[in-house]
Order: sequence, then C-alpha cells, then structure tokens
Amino acid sequence: MKIKHIILSIFTLSLAFSYAQDKDTIADQTVNVIKPYTPTISDAFKIKDNPKLSDSNAVKKKEIKYNIFSIPVASTFTPAKGKAATVDRVKPVKLYDNYASLGFGNYTTVLGEVYLNHELSRDENVGGYFSHHSSQGGIDGLLLDDNFSKTNLNAHYTKNERYFNWKVDGGFDMQTYNWYGLPQDLFGQAESNTIDPKHTYTSFNVGGKVNFDNAIVKDVSLRFRHFGDDRDSGENRFKANTNFEVMVQDAEIETEVFLDGLVGNFDSTYEGLSSINYGNFMVGLAPSYQLNQDDLTINLGVRLTYFNDTELSESKFYIHPNIDASYRLVDELLIAYGGLKGGVIQNSYYDFANVNPFVSPTLFIAPTDQQFKTFVGVKGKLTNNISYNVSGNYTSEKGKALFKANDTFTTPTEDYQFGNSFGVVYDDVTTFSIAGEMNVDFNRNFSLGVKGEYFAYDTGNEAQAWNLPDLEASLFLDYQISEQWFAGASAYFVGERKDTVGVVGSLSSPTRVSLESYFDFNAHVGYKINDQLSVFAKGNNILNQNYERWSNFPVQGIQVLAGATYQFDF
Repeated sequence: MKIKHIILSIFTLSLAFSYAQDKDTIADQTVNVIKPYTPTISDAFKIKDNPKLSDSNAVKKKEIKYNIFSIPVASTFTPAKGKAATVDRVKPVKLYDNYASLGFGNYTTVLGEVYLNHELSRDENVGGYFSHHSSQGGIDGLLLDDNFSKTNLNAHYTKNERYFNWKVDGGFDMQTYNWYGLPQDLFGQAESNTIDPKHTYTSFNVGGKVNFDNAIVKDVSLRFRHFGDDRDSGENRFKANTNFEVMVQDAEIETEVFLDGLVGNFDSTYEGLSSINYGNFMVGLAPSYQLNQDDLTINLGVRLTYFNDTELSESKFYIHPNIDASYRLVDELLIAYGGLKGGVIQNSYYDFANVNPFVSPTLFIAPTDQQFKTFVGVKGKLTNNISYNVSGNYTSEKGKALFKANDTFTTPTEDYQFGNSFGVVYDDVTTFSIAGEMNVDFNRNFSLGVKGEYFAYDTGNEAQAWNLPDLEASLFLDYQISEQWFAGASAYFVGERKDTVGVVGSLSSPTRVSLESYFDFNAHVGYKINDQLSVFAKGNNILNQNYERWSNFPVQGIQVLAGATYQFDF
C-alpha cells in the first residue's frame, strides 16, 4: 500500500510541473544587477535538436534500382604451371696430369717439353720433366757457328706421412754454345777457320726436402750439385737449410740455420799460366721476431755468417741486418713498407754460366758481401682489378761480380782468346734504383702486367759497372679470346750498357764501347682443338732487331715457331 501511495504522489507532482511549464505565471519585476555577468565556457550548452526544413516544394529523390545481367562467356585461357628458372651450367674444365709439346721454327729450331705426374697411391706421387731447345743458327755476317742446344731432365718422388711430408728429386742438364762473337776488325775468315768455338756445360743435382706439421722444426732441405764443362773445369756445391721456432720468454723466434759449401777448379787462367782452385764454406744463423700491432707488422732480425776460404785459409765473421716492416694506411688500397737487409752471396761457375753462357773457363770465383740493401715503397690496389707497387732501393755491395769482355791475344792458343769470351771482375758497387710495377686483371680471360726499373751505379775501382743496364722494362699480356682461341704477348726493353775492347800486350788502353739499348717484342697465339689437343704459333724478336745482348754477340732476328701440345692421363 505504501508503494502505491508513493507512485501516486510522484505522478501528481509530475503533472503539476508539466502544467507550470505550459503556463507562465511570472509577473514583470525589476531586477537589480549587483555585478556584471561574466560568461564562462562552462555556462555554454549545446542544442541537441537538429534543425528541420519544412518545404513543400522540395523534390523527393526517386528510388533507383540497379540490376546486373550476368552473361556466361566461355574461356579458352589455361594458365601455365610455374617452374623454377634454370641457370646455364658451365662445362667443368678437365685437368690432365701430363702434357707433351713439340714445335719447329726457322733457324732450324726445335722446342720440346714433356711433363709427367702419376699418383701411385693416395699419399704417393712420382713425376718428371724433360725439355729441349736447340737451333742450328744462321745469324747473318758471322764467321763462326752460332748454334746452341739446351736439354734438361728432372724426376721427383713425393710421399705424405701422418705428421710430415717429404720429397726427393734429381736432374741432369746439358748446354752447348759457341764463342761466336769474333771481333771482325781484328780477325777474318782465315783465323776463324782455326777456331773450334763449341763448348758444353753439364750439370747433375740431387736433393730433397721434408716439411713437418705442428713441430718445432718446420722444414729441412738438402741439395748437391756438380757442374762442369768440356774444358776440364768443374765444381761441387752442397747446401743445407732448416727453419724452426723457439720460445724465449713468451716470444716466438723464427730461426733459419744454413750451410753452403763450394769447391771447384779451372784448368788454367785466361793467360794460360796455371790452374785455378777455389773453395769455401759458410755456416750461418738468422733469427727473427715478428711484432704485430693493429695495421703495423715489423720483422726484427739479424743474419750471422761465418765464412771460411779453404784455399786461402782465411775466415771472417759477418753480421748483416734482416729487418722489414709494413703498415696498412688504407686497408688493401695503400700499404707502406720498407726494410734493411744484407747477406753473403755465394757466387759459382754454375750461376755465372747461366747468366752469361759465353764466359771463359778461367774465372776467379769469390763471394759478394752485400753489406746492406735498404728499400722503401708503397703498394696496394687502385681497384679490385688493378694492383701497383712503387719502391726506391739503395744497395751497397763489396766485391760485386761484373761481366767484362776478355782482352784479345795477338797470337791466341785457346779458342776463347780471340776476344770472343767474357771474364768476371769484382768491385765495390753502390746501386740506387727506382722501380714501379702494375698488374691488371680485367677478368678471368685477360691480364696485363707492366714493370720498369731505373738504375744508377757508383763503382770503386772500375770505370763503369760493366754490362749493367741503366733501365729495364717489361710487359706481359695474356688473353683468352674464346673457349678455343688464346693469345699473349711480351716485350722487353734493356737500356744502354758499357764494356771494353782491349788487346793483350798493347800499349794503348782498352777502348770503351757502348752497347745500344734494345726492344724485344714477342707474341703467341693458339687454338684448342679439343680438351686434349691444341696448336700454337710463336714469334720472337718480331721487330727483327739485330741487337747485341753481349759485346760482339748479336742475337737471331725474327724467329717463328709452330707446334702442338697434347694433354693426357695414364
């Protein structure tokens, strides 16, 4: 009942309030404003009703209905199934272990090579190498034969063990030349008919090397060589070398120990007075320590050598620097380097004859003391394909060997006494040189290399640094034209050299002569018939320069040779 009374009371009050809103009974009154009204944002209110426009002339929008008429169309398109893109596979290049090459050319030239290598087992290999290069000569204007022949035969055997590997090898060489450089202003056809200019060198060597894995001793090598000629000259040389590492107060010291012994003789001096005997041995130690710090690498070392001349019963102890350093200024782009090194150079008849085969069998053999050789330079890469190297060198050598033309006998008794051979003189020489080198590998099919070096010499007793050029330069190029065609070229430039022409017993001094600089350009081209057989053609001294490498010894003119190379496996 109470609830009913409450609801009735609320309903009655609602009606009374509604009536008061519909009929305003408030009379006009005077309102006094005590202070001006200052509105605030909180006093504002929003009218929630939306205005409505009541216009009988408004046009009502016509209801539009949309219909889509679907007409079926037959489709003949069938999408292709997707598949992975293919990459062109290059046919792998077949590599063969053996090859044989044979070529023939003008001047009755024969060039042949055979290289053999056979795998006996997983850890054993045996192989050999044979080469022959000969020419019957035919240089215009000579009074003596200028034919030559070089034959080389080598064999080797290698074995891999668990903790080391070893190799033994040996070889035989035979070289035949002629002392054909007869000074024709002194001798004619009559004298040349009495000369037998032919001389032959023979050489035999045997040796081996052992490489150790993860051991204190890194390697040990031995080599024995006998060298002689058909004029009763001969020498024997034995070399031994080992490298090992030792720890000194947590520092790793790499050390080289070496032994070099030489003994030989010549049947007589150039004047034909007595025989020449020579012999010496040297033993040495060369420790070095490498220091690495960021981009700086320094090798600090010294070379200690004890030298004993067994013929003169004299001995001497040498101390030479062995220091070099490099610093990466800009990663691989710019690397600065330098060094100071030296050592005793063991000269030998074998070495002299391989540089100048026209020496007489009357040489005095002595070592050269390279007191120091200092060098500084920069090297690096200009791009990923172009590398460079520029350096300056200064060398001081005591007793440097120089080739010099032998004086002419007025009544010679030996075939090499007609001014057609060379001897060796020794002098203290300092050499300053500037060298530059650049190699370009455009891609795997094309490479180019060029280098050059300028020399300036200062001698002690001799008037000139005989037969040493003031400039040397060379260029090499290889180009794989296509899968079948390949080609290449090389060029050499040798600057001016000095020598003398003298007569034994003459009251006048020997005349100094200048050998003109020369440029020798060579090229070759080849065609690969199949994986195993290819043919080639070579051209040497293409510009047909009749230059003299040694005084009175002109070289052959343009030489053309063609042949074939065959690769195979057993």
